[in-house]
Amino acid sequence: MKVLLFAILADICLSSLVPEEEKDPQFWRRQAQETLRRALQLQQLNTNVAKNLILFLGDGMGVATVTAARILKGQLRHRKGEETVLEMDRFPFVALSKTYNTNAQVPDSAGTATAYLCGVKANEGTLGVSAAVTRSQCNTTAGNEVTSILRWAKEAGKSVGIVTTTRVNHATPSAAYAHSADRDWYSDNEMPPEALQQGCKDIAHQLFENIPDIEVIMGGGRKFMFPKNTSDVEYPEEDKYRGTRLDNRNLIDVWKGKKPADKKAHYVWNRTELMSLDPDKVDYLLGLFEPIDLMYELNRDNETDPSLTEMVKVALKILQKNPRGFFLLVEGGRIDHGHHEGKAKQALHEAVEMDRAIGLAGVMTSSQETLTVVTADHSHVFTFGGYTPRGNPIFGLAPKQSDIDKKPFTSILYGNGPGYKVVAGERENVSWVDFAHANYQAQSAVPLRQETHGGEDVAVFAKGPMAHLLHGVHEQNYIPHVMAYAACIGENRDHCRSGGPQHPSGALTVTSALLFFLLSTSVF
Repeated sequence: MKVLLFAILADICLSSLVPEEEKDPQFWRRQAQETLRRALQLQQLNTNVAKNLILFLGDGMGVATVTAARILKGQLRHRKGEETVLEMDRFPFVALSKTYNTNAQVPDSAGTATAYLCGVKANEGTLGVSAAVTRSQCNTTAGNEVTSILRWAKEAGKSVGIVTTTRVNHATPSAAYAHSADRDWYSDNEMPPEALQQGCKDIAHQLFENIPDIEVIMGGGRKFMFPKNTSDVEYPEEDKYRGTRLDNRNLIDVWKGKKPADKKAHYVWNRTELMSLDPDKVDYLLGLFEPIDLMYELNRDNETDPSLTEMVKVALKILQKNPRGFFLLVEGGRIDHGHHEGKAKQALHEAVEMDRAIGLAGVMTSSQETLTVVTADHSHVFTFGGYTPRGNPIFGLAPKQSDIDKKPFTSILYGNGPGYKVVAGERENVSWVDFAHANYQAQSAVPLRQETHGGEDVAVFAKGPMAHLLHGVHEQNYIPHVMAYAACIGENRDHCRSGGPQHPSGALTVTSALLFFLLSTSVF
């Protein structure tokens, strides 16, 4: 009798989870028909030349992270969550990217950044160089440098910018401007003596030397720009935030000194200074808001630290002044850090903030002239499951206990990482901890000080001119080639002059012949 009563109550509870409108079949039919209508409109391809290019990179934002962030976004608005639409979900074209490095099945963020920025796959740990370079071996670098789409855009007369929530000399942004045998050579202080003797330069140095006229640079990394033991402007008593440079150079002064006298260059280190700027009176902007990486969004000081969305807004206002257009790289870099620390709540809030920035960029630009691509460099061994009911809090418990150790478990789990805990010889009982805390480390199957990347493909979302060229399963290094093709920069620019596409090999295949037919009436 008790079993029957429990089953009846369970059915009633589950039924109440279903919104009333969703019980009507017409709700789903109308939704599907509207989606079909929009899909049919996509047959009219946008073959305009892309005046502007925006690449949003969610570091570590695998598909599971995208889905969980979608649910979180909805639940932050007091909805069930699953039905929510992320800004990137609205992009009409979706592909998958194969993320492996040339020497690694599961990649790191440096080799992947070289792929999606420079168009060439590379070894793990290396930046802006080909796979002929061995990590940490300076003497393998010369002659094996590869350039990025940021440089291609700059050489075409466009304005360029980098916005990140990590340090500006971290793996993702560094591949846009640096050529380094080791991603960890943030300043000369982190380089081995033999690398310095062989003439290799640290990444912070390269930021201001390789492409000195980058219009917008925003993120963290102040400590790597100042002479060793220089006190930080925001944390003067903190030794760990003091300057690191052994060459005694102040790179902020170097940056200022390279700007033409008739141009207005502004260096800012806090939100107040940033938000007080008049973008119309700024030609160059360098914003370094923390000594290392920016604060997590959940920990951010709204008075001193700008959000990713706020940085993107300022960047776009500055870059949009160029009549030839711009290229902007935006990295939600601390999604990755949250996952490495096993702190899913931090990671997912970072992803939601990046989605907010994507939405803002969509409002400030037109898809008729701006190609916007959203992707990730790699995934993580992050997952959520456990047969949770509709609307279950994304950071909540699965509905049933383990049938092995009779303990509850959270929906979110990691394959490995710092969340592995044994209490009295058994798995920790999560009922005894605050698993909804921002810094809660979700349980993992294997103990590691830091959780690892995952090796599966990641999503690529695209909208704007030539976005349809991102359409299937691609090697990661294909991404910048598409963006360059759309903007008529870099190589493969014959279609810009002739008015029709040309196959890279010079011979039209059946597929490219069809593409030629579709595009030949366009005016580039």
